[in-house]
Amino acid sequence: MTEPAVRVLIVDDDQAIRRFLRTSLGAHNYATFEAATGQEALEAVIADKPDVLILDLGLPDMDGLEVTRKLREWSHLPIIILSVREHEDDKIAALDAGADDYLTKPFGVGELLARLRVALRHASTPAEEEAVFTQGDLLVDLARRIVKVDGREVQLTPTEYSLLRVLVAHAGKVLTHHQLLREVWGPGYEDESHLLRVNISNLRGKLEAEPARPQHILTEPGVGYRFRASS
Repeated sequence: MTEPAVRVLIVDDDQAIRRFLRTSLGAHNYATFEAATGQEALEAVIADKPDVLILDLGLPDMDGLEVTRKLREWSHLPIIILSVREHEDDKIAALDAGADDYLTKPFGVGELLARLRVALRHASTPAEEEAVFTQGDLLVDLARRIVKVDGREVQLTPTEYSLLRVLVAHAGKVLTHHQLLREVWGPGYEDESHLLRVNISNLRGKLEAEPARPQHILTEPGVGYRFRASS
């Protein structure tokens, strides 16, 4: 019995982009639905029940950020932003609003497909619900709070472990500086970026074979960090 096709809602007011995505994703057995405005998108999420949303920011009736915020009031649907806006502030605003990922136009189909797979995997099997997370030589046992590298147990401070737990729970997803500071240190620490830098550096020193060339905790320049997830 064949697996049901993954349902993708494409939201973009550019018909050529919608047609390109429909053709490209259809060739990889994705079922696509389309919307040209923010209101159509909100209605389509209810009517078509997509598994993932590809969303442009520049829509004619409302900004894609507003669409994201409205959806996040009641839905955990994975949202991938696909936009010509490439400024760091735009990316940060979209991720802080609740988007799971951000790609700028022009984009490669291969990269988009990889981001889709990661978003869907994270939605279906959240790492925070898994007892043990493994990535290469790294093992994180969330139930027993044990971290190992190459089979050797690594001692982390409570803050380092909390930071790692949040990164692992959202593996493959970009987390902004503000998101991480709020999750690990709490409200009121969103501007204490030095705390985050120091603890990320310490984590890399303990977990990475070459801290200067990290393979697990990746930097998204000017935006935040992403814990690598295989596609």
